[in-house]
Amino acid sequence: MAEIIAGIGTSHVPSLGAALDHGKTQTDYWKPLFNGLEPARRWIAETNPDVCIIIFNDHASAFSQALISTFAIGVAPEFQPADEGYGPRQVPVVKGDGELAWHIAESLILDEFDMTIVNEMPVDHGLTVPLSVMYDQPAEWPCRVIPVCVNVIQYPQPTANRCYNLGKAIRRAVESYPEDLRVAIVGTGGLSHQLQGERAGLINSEFDTTFLEKLVTEPETIKSTSHTEYLREAGSEGIEMIMWFTMRGALDDQVNEIYRFYHVPASNTAYGLLVLENE
Repeated sequence: MAEIIAGIGTSHVPSLGAALDHGKTQTDYWKPLFNGLEPARRWIAETNPDVCIIIFNDHASAFSQALISTFAIGVAPEFQPADEGYGPRQVPVVKGDGELAWHIAESLILDEFDMTIVNEMPVDHGLTVPLSVMYDQPAEWPCRVIPVCVNVIQYPQPTANRCYNLGKAIRRAVESYPEDLRVAIVGTGGLSHQLQGERAGLINSEFDTTFLEKLVTEPETIKSTSHTEYLREAGSEGIEMIMWFTMRGALDDQVNEIYRFYHVPASNTAYGLLVLENE
């Protein structure tokens, strides 16, 4: 039986990928952040999951206003890094796991989640930066990847509670798969940030740190947080934080916190990282 062994939450700041790609990780600005990733990277190397299910949002690379899907799952054998206007990141092609992905898609749809099944999908920084956070710069990614894309761009977005329940359904799907696989689930996005308007550059560290603490210890108490509160407290892009609930919903009610890291600034974004294990 396949099992979800752990969950990882990480911001997917695009400039973090650029710093890595251009050899700037040890500059004065970026060194504190990249040093803070090292304990998580050591844990990932020791744990070595077979598959990572990555919950992310597309930034108009694979989808646009012509096609808006609330939840989409990639079932292809591989996913090419997307060209986000300055050429694709020079990172390895993302290798999928088609058999497990199709199994999860079928299970989720029969579990009454309306998934869009995607056979071809370029993946942008929302997915490749979390892989870089975990694995640095390998010749090829050490795990197979199943991308699950969530609409957090165009209103109406799903609720945090819906994402939390999606995580529970993903766990049921994984645990009904007969192959013996060790699976990690990765929730990405956020934390507080706003890229435009009068509040551009907003960082709300108090909201972020409270979110991280309660997500670990009592997620049921914050899963009903409204879209309006995310927008008000965490900025227009802070609503990406709802994707972390999918990761958390896939884990036990009580988890072991392996590592937590929070850093400001990371470009105009607050950076957060969580590593959680099932008891």
